[in-house]
Amino acid sequence: MAKWGEGDPRWIVEERPDATNVNNWHWTEKNASSWSQEKIKELFNNVVVKTDKADLKITGVEKFEGEACANNRKGKLIFFYEWDIVLNWEGELNDGTDVVHKGTIKVPNLSEENDMSDLDIQIQLKDPDEEGEKLREIMLKDGKTLVRQQLGNYVSSLKEEFSKGMILPKKDEIKPDQVKTLASGFNKKINMAPIISEKKTVGLKIDTTTIEQTHKFQCAAEEFYNALTRVEMVTAFTRGHVKLEAVKGGKFALFGGNITGTFDELVPNKKIVKQWRYKQWPEGHHSQVTITIDQKNDHTEVQLTQTGVPKTEADVTTNNWNRYYWEPIKHAFGFGAILGDL
Repeated sequence: MAKWGEGDPRWIVEERPDATNVNNWHWTEKNASSWSQEKIKELFNNVVVKTDKADLKITGVEKFEGEACANNRKGKLIFFYEWDIVLNWEGELNDGTDVVHKGTIKVPNLSEENDMSDLDIQIQLKDPDEEGEKLREIMLKDGKTLVRQQLGNYVSSLKEEFSKGMILPKKDEIKPDQVKTLASGFNKKINMAPIISEKKTVGLKIDTTTIEQTHKFQCAAEEFYNALTRVEMVTAFTRGHVKLEAVKGGKFALFGGNITGTFDELVPNKKIVKQWRYKQWPEGHHSQVTITIDQKNDHTEVQLTQTGVPKTEADVTTNNWNRYYWEPIKHAFGFGAILGDL
């Protein structure tokens, strides 16, 4: 990291009047989940499916689960969204029977990884019969088109709405009256709540075990190493305040102090060894985490070995590495899993 006065414009924070994200170098993020829920409800509230054969409409949202966010990575906007959606529909044939049939529309994986034309849209009936099946066939033809159109409107609106303010003006472009309106963008927090309610005391004999994991990341070894050792990058994927000094003997504290420890060894782009503990473990007890980084031709393979994990916490700790480290790193920096990654 360049020191103040050494001339590297990425790090000369004091030269920006607002002292945030100089030249858009740092990763910033906006949480778009709540906004997305409201937008999807609006787009599918009593929407008529145009067809001459029946009176059909999508009546609303039954289930909406997932998340969405917008990231600024070195001045490039990256949008992440992943939703499992269930919509309700109803209709009747234009044959004078006046029998209303109802059903659901399932969209199990709306995400930035899928083209809208390839989206899996499942049309189902709640009480199948001959007339209902005719309606379902019409929905398969005309209703799917409408769903894709509305979801396309959602994605376009997401990108338009959350592009605002993400690319900040450079230090020579900012005006004094703009300073008060700028924000860093880190407004999505991860709450790593304690799993164990009873804190164990010093002197208690602890049965421990070892955790081993192997993962693949679509990035260079240097990029992955930086993601775990540079404060701005760790802040980006943990989405909270970070204390970190990436030198031998340096300390770190993440997730509101729930994860703390000390670096034992740092081999740039190849290995990280650290003493690591979860706040709710017995007082004074640490595990040792060794992360080896191996760059392949088209990806980087990462191996984690964690010794000294309390046996009662092994499953929780294993899941939390995936939930709070590996998946957020992939999403925050675009290091998504390659094909064949398990």
